[in-house]
Amino acid sequence: MAFVANIQLKKKFGQHFLTQRWVVDHAIEKVELNQDSSVLEIGGGAGFLTRAILEQKIARLWVFEIDQAWANYLKKELSKDIELGRFQVFEQDFLQIDLKVLAQHQPWTVLANLPYNVSFPILEIFVRNRHLFKEGVVMVQEEVAQKIVKTSGRGYGAISLFFQYYCAWQLLDKIPPTAFNPPPKVFSRLIYFKPYGQVAPIPDEVAFWKFVRMCFKFPRRMLRNNLAQTHYNWQQLPEATLLLRAQQMDISKFLEIWQVIRS
Repeated sequence: MAFVANIQLKKKFGQHFLTQRWVVDHAIEKVELNQDSSVLEIGGGAGFLTRAILEQKIARLWVFEIDQAWANYLKKELSKDIELGRFQVFEQDFLQIDLKVLAQHQPWTVLANLPYNVSFPILEIFVRNRHLFKEGVVMVQEEVAQKIVKTSGRGYGAISLFFQYYCAWQLLDKIPPTAFNPPPKVFSRLIYFKPYGQVAPIPDEVAFWKFVRMCFKFPRRMLRNNLAQTHYNWQQLPEATLLLRAQQMDISKFLEIWQVIRS
């Protein structure tokens, strides 16, 4: 049973707290902050990253902390910044919030050590609501970071295509387990993201990403076999295309196929 600052850590929240200042510094250095910046942190915990962010000249920092004990801890320890109006703690699950609350102070810069068990759902929120965000650096498991940036080979899949279509991503420092308390069983990675200003609209976008996920469910199957039992109009595709496997196709190829089969 692990404790930090006399507060019991809860495994269900994936709590692994940073202890190395160089990690925090590298994350903050990567983004552009000024006196007008709105910064968002998810999972403030013991406030290691939180304090470093508040050292910067920013307009505001909002922290969403699901654990009542840590939310109360941050409110007590950083009460001065709360009184100054530049710091606010929300005792909420970020996955459940109404994102309209962020609209007033957009665009937001994200700096966060994401709970590992919900990294992908949180990142998906950033992508789907990218108009609210300027840029960000987040800590995720190494495996998650690699899946996001893959363009081929093992680990490349629907997740890679989805995240890369809407945002630019850059791998930063690889972080050892010893940089956390308690140490996780895996390596972690800082990853930078910046939403694209404009992306080409995808016809029937929700259905398109379902189609991509279906193709990667059996990535080594030829496209013909993946589509054979579906309602899609795949018979119009060229034979050379039908012989391709999902792992051999980039986003432009999927979009090209989609234009044909969705009709």
